[in-house]
Amino acid sequence: MCYKPKTKATRGDFLHQSTNSTLSQALSQQDNQFQRAVTILRSGIEQRAFPGAAVAITQNGRLIAHQGLGRFTYDEVSPAVTAETVYDLASVTKVIATTTACMILYDRGLFKLEQPLAELLPGFADGSAGQKDARRSQITLRMLLAHSSGLPAYVKLFQTAHNRDELLQQALQVPLTAHPGSRAEYSDIGFILLGHALEKLSGEPLDQFCRREIFAKLNLAHTCFNPPAEQKPAIPPTEDDRTFRHRLVQGEVNDENASVLGGVAGHAGCFASSLDVSLFAQCMLRGGTPLVQSRTLEIFTRREDFPHGTSRALGWDTPSQPSQSGKYFSSRSYGHLGYTGTSLWIDPDRQLSVTLLTNRTWPDRGSQSIKQFRPAFHDAVIEALH
Repeated sequence: MCYKPKTKATRGDFLHQSTNSTLSQALSQQDNQFQRAVTILRSGIEQRAFPGAAVAITQNGRLIAHQGLGRFTYDEVSPAVTAETVYDLASVTKVIATTTACMILYDRGLFKLEQPLAELLPGFADGSAGQKDARRSQITLRMLLAHSSGLPAYVKLFQTAHNRDELLQQALQVPLTAHPGSRAEYSDIGFILLGHALEKLSGEPLDQFCRREIFAKLNLAHTCFNPPAEQKPAIPPTEDDRTFRHRLVQGEVNDENASVLGGVAGHAGCFASSLDVSLFAQCMLRGGTPLVQSRTLEIFTRREDFPHGTSRALGWDTPSQPSQSGKYFSSRSYGHLGYTGTSLWIDPDRQLSVTLLTNRTWPDRGSQSIKQFRPAFHDAVIEALH
C-alpha cells in the first residue's frame, strides 16, 4: 500500500518533509519559462498522442516546474489531470525500483555483477525441456541489467501462464535468441528474471523490499506496487483491454505479464506521481544519498563498453541519436522510458531532471505519436533553461 501521511500537507510542506529541504519549490516562473514546452504537450493532447500529462522538472535542487495537463481520457467530462496525479510507470519501474534495489544490495555485498543468474535460479541453466543450452550458464546479473543476456525482448507468457509461479517457470525456460554478451537487446524477460533473483538475494518480495528500502526512505508518498482499491479511481486508465482482461485497466498494471505476476515484477508494476519520480531523481543527482554510495551510482549509470555500440548502462539507458531525450542531454545523462508513455531523464552536468508521465496507451495502445512529441518537449525544456 502507498504511504499515507498522517496529516494533510500542502505541496510545499510535503517537499520540505520529503527531502529534508533539499528540493525547494520555485514555481513562480514556470508558466512563462516553459510556455513552449507546455504548448508542445498541449499539441500532443489535441492530436491524441495522449489524453493528459503530469510534468515535474528539477534543477539545482529546486522544483522549477510541476503541473498537470489534459484529462484522464479523451472524454470531455473525464477528470482533469493535476500535478499530483498518479500514473502507471510501466518500465520506469526498472530504474526506480529494480535497478535501485540492485544498487542497494550491491552496496551491501549481496549483489555481484559477475554472478551467473543460474547460481541464484538453478532452473535457468536447464532451459526448456529437451533443449539444453550451455550458454545459459554464462549469463550474469550484469548482462541482465545491460540487456546483453541474449534473451528476447518480449514473450507473451501471459497467454499460457495462469499464475505467478507458472509465469516465472516459463520465463526460466525462454530460449536465447543471441549469444550472451554479443548484442544489446532490450529485454523484459531479463528483468522479470532479475526481479526474481533479487527476491532470492533479499529473502523477501520485491515490493516489500522497495517499499522499505527505497520508497519509505525517500518519503515517496504516492509510489507503490498495486495501489489500494480506494485510490484506483484517481489514477488515469491505461487501456480498454478487450483481448486479455476484457475490462478497463485502471489502477492496475497495464503490462499483461506483470499482471499475471500479481502486479509485482522486475520489469513493470510501479505507480507514482511526477513529484515522487522527481524526488527519486533528486536522490540520484545527490550521488545516491541516502540510498547508495556515489561510487555505486557511478558504476550503474555509466554507459557499458560492451556490446560495442550499446547505449545501455546498468539498468538505465543513456542518450543516443536519435533519442527520446532529445538532442541536448549531456553524454553523462541517464534515463528510462515506460510503455504507457512515461519517462525520466537525469542530466548530472546540468543538475537537471525531467519527469513526464502520460497514459499514451489509452484507449488501445494504437498511437505511437508520443515519439514525436516527447523529444520535442525535452528540447524545449532545455532551450528554456539557456
